[in-house]
Amino acid sequence: MTRIVVLDGYTLNPGDNPWDSVSSHGEIEIFDRTLASETVERCLGAEIVLTNKVVLDRDVISRLPELKFIAVTATGYNVVDVAYAKERGISVSNVPIYSTESVAQHVMAMILSFVHRPQQHHDAIQNGEWAKRKNFSFWLTPLSELSGKTMGIVGLGRIGRATAKLAAAFGMKVVAHSRTQTQPLAVDGFEWLSLEDTFKRSDFISLHCPQTADTAGFVNSDLISKMKSSAVLINTARGGLVNESDLADALSQGKIAGALLDVVSTEPIEPTSPLLNAKNCLITPHIAWATLEARQRLMQMTAENIAAFQSGSPINLVG
Repeated sequence: MTRIVVLDGYTLNPGDNPWDSVSSHGEIEIFDRTLASETVERCLGAEIVLTNKVVLDRDVISRLPELKFIAVTATGYNVVDVAYAKERGISVSNVPIYSTESVAQHVMAMILSFVHRPQQHHDAIQNGEWAKRKNFSFWLTPLSELSGKTMGIVGLGRIGRATAKLAAAFGMKVVAHSRTQTQPLAVDGFEWLSLEDTFKRSDFISLHCPQTADTAGFVNSDLISKMKSSAVLINTARGGLVNESDLADALSQGKIAGALLDVVSTEPIEPTSPLLNAKNCLITPHIAWATLEARQRLMQMTAENIAAFQSGSPINLVG
């Protein structure tokens, strides 16, 4: 029977998303998480290995003679040396579409939280603030409507488009910058802009582009300086897109109004990260993708990738 090893299965299934659809394709061994020093030993004898964040580089792959297929339980596959895997005749598949709606929803949840601050007001009520007030209503921060504001999208792929449509539903004007301006968004007033103009004109700027050699750290002090002082940066893509020191400085100096981040350059976040003490910086722990529905789709599509490989017609191949 085919031996299948899951190297870091906890985030996909912390207890609510069974492995049944995957385990039906072989004898499965599941590890919640795997250290680099443990990877080779755990994978020995496996024909199929599933990884999300555990690195399978040239050194690791070269020591696994039985390995035939790597299933990445994510869209990004930079943890695998795909070129070397191909050289060795090892197929590598990813899951390209599973969290689109979840990530777009998380973007809007963070924006709504920023403009209304429900948790801050709830905490104030629990501390007796409302009971002490003479008026029926009070607010601790300025409140604002999204209608009429401009949402800038950097990277108008599937998630960028889903986010843009939600923004438009709130009455926001949508502008975008993308490497390939092939299909304009079907919402009133949509515009393609240069990167600089997107940052200049937007009230909210949401990043949805991949991290590459060209985009690593591209959101730096120079680009941030183009933003309105009232503007907010949102990143649910990759933490490495942002120069975090530059962003923290801009926030603490009031050069922009806020940052809403679901990703950071090193995860889990390091205790020394400058973002932890930055003003008006809302951080969530890389959860935009992690709704139950999205994880169920990810599990099912991973199982389909394995089944397709075993049938001799692999799908979602990368590299």
